Amino acid sequence: MELAKIAVETPLEDVKHALEQKGHEVFMFTNEEEAKGSNLAVVRSLNEIDAAAEQFDFPFVSMEGMSVEQIVEDVEQRLHR
Repeated sequence: MELAKIAVETPLEDVKHALEQKGHEVFMFTNEEEAKGSNLAVVRSLNEIDAAAEQFDFPFVSMEGMSVEQIVEDVEQRLHR
């Protein structure tokens, strides 16, 4: 599997660490502009993503109601598509 560049919304350090353990390049972001250039972004809630986020050419994964393990699994499934 090709490793991805993944943006993780601050303060989700545990998600960042879990994805790094899988070998992905992961960086933290505080707004959508900082997430540009990533293959995928993990956010706390899709409701918090600005409507302008629709212009970005990468998917967002929401943390809502999911464990860190579930997020990592979801991210990796999306990267395989």
